[in-house]
Amino acid sequence: MSLLREIQVALMNPAEETGPILLKLRLLASRLGSVPLEDWVRFESEGYPPDAELPPYRKIPVSYLAHFSGPFGSGIKNAPIPLAIINEFAGERWMRREVRESVSVVDALAKQGEKSGSLTTDAADLIFALQGKIYENYACNSVIGRIASSSLVGLLNAVRSKILELTSQLEKSVPNAAEIELASQPDEVVADQERVTRITQQIFYGDVTTHNVQGLQLNLLAAPGDTTALVKTLVGRGIAEPDAQEFADILSNEEADGGEIPFGAKAKVWVGKNIGKALDGTWKIGIDVATKLLTEAAMRYYGFK
Repeated sequence: MSLLREIQVALMNPAEETGPILLKLRLLASRLGSVPLEDWVRFESEGYPPDAELPPYRKIPVSYLAHFSGPFGSGIKNAPIPLAIINEFAGERWMRREVRESVSVVDALAKQGEKSGSLTTDAADLIFALQGKIYENYACNSVIGRIASSSLVGLLNAVRSKILELTSQLEKSVPNAAEIELASQPDEVVADQERVTRITQQIFYGDVTTHNVQGLQLNLLAAPGDTTALVKTLVGRGIAEPDAQEFADILSNEEADGGEIPFGAKAKVWVGKNIGKALDGTWKIGIDVATKLLTEAAMRYYGFK
């Protein structure tokens, strides 16, 4: 059996770990003479250095909870912070975590987070960025970043899926790749290195589907100020109807602030209190998509788009 087909067979076996598959792919890359493919396999096996380009599937969403203290001993614990707020005051880089660890480390982290459903990540620097920006007269004492373990499992599945896509494309476009066996000598098979590199770049770095709320089809929101259409749009995207109605009522009774975050003061407080429903399953939508959806819907409701 050729090395390429050995890799495909291993990928179809859920019990087969990804590490040994990457070793076989690294040998195949060497026999094909593809440096970019060898680099990708090495990075996945050993981890991505800081200066290496990171594939999009290794940038995963982070959600945030914060503790606040207020006057007379009052406080708010585990308050979800919308990603739109994180983006406004701390920057886009905080919205996703770059996972540069090797697949074996990612696998261990995913297993570690199976019971709780998530892992925490260092977000102490956000305390200063959010100080005085969320709740008036409340001090931000701590910020906790959470990564869903399902996102790590998704990353591992993406690696296997892309290896399968790669081998399938090589089989079609570089027929000689399917002739390479474990015992083959390096000079026995001559492959089109340029084509292998092009396929590698397209699969691992160039052909990626991401969640982009800017592209959501919010066509139900036909005209600014249409509260009924706003509620219908949000419910259709997974927001519970009572919450969608409450949010729409707030928007209709206060002016927008404008800018990237169009919410008025009451709407900001509402989002902060309710966004956690995307975590507990009340809303049938992820927390990162939910915050962007509410922002985009408000922009259209107020006529900014």
